[in-house]
Amino acid sequence: MEDGCVSHSSEAEAWKYFDRIHPSFAAEACNVRLGLCADRFNSYSNAARPYSVWPIVICVYNLPPHMCMTRPYMFLSSVIPGTHNPKSKINVYLQPLIDEFKILWNEGIHTYDVHLNQTFKMKAALMCTVNDFPTYEILSGWSTHKALSCPVCQDQLRGTYLHYGRKCHGLIVFDVFSHGTIHFDEIGLLL
Repeated sequence: MEDGCVSHSSEAEAWKYFDRIHPSFAAEACNVRLGLCADRFNSYSNAARPYSVWPIVICVYNLPPHMCMTRPYMFLSSVIPGTHNPKSKINVYLQPLIDEFKILWNEGIHTYDVHLNQTFKMKAALMCTVNDFPTYEILSGWSTHKALSCPVCQDQLRGTYLHYGRKCHGLIVFDVFSHGTIHFDEIGLLL
C-alpha cells in the first residue's frame, strides 16, 4: 500500500461516502458490493459480419484486490445476442437483473454460511458499472459521442470534432470510486 494510491475500491472516497449514507448496510459484514461489467464483442473473427454478443458480468468488490476481478468471482448474469446493437431494447434484457438488484437491496435474501452452519439475510448494492463510452451511452441513455459527452461536467466541457473524421475529440475517463472525472485532450496520452 502506498499513500495517495487506491489499491482497492474500499479505500476510495465513493465507498466511504456510501458507508456514511447507508450505515446499517456498512455495519453488516455479510452484505455484498457488486459491479456490473458490460461490453459488446463480435463473436466471429470477421468484423464485417453483423453479429454481436453482449455479456453482462457481475463482479464482487468485497474480496481482496488479487481476487476481485478473477474468473471464479465474476458471474455471467446474462448474454444478449443479436445482429445489431440492442440500444433502447437493452432495458428489456436487463429488467430481470434490475428486479433482482432491487430485491437484494430492499429485502435481501436468506443465504447459507458454511463456516457457521447457519443462514443469514444478505443484502447487496450495485456500486458501479465498468464499461466503455459507447456502452455507457446505451446503459445510461446519455449521448457520449456529441459535444456534451461528459455526463458529470455536462456543458462545462465541450468536445470538438476531429479534422479528418466524424468523431468527437477528447477522451474522458471516469474514476467512479472517487466521484471524479479525468479529461484527456489527446488520445495519445493513454498510449
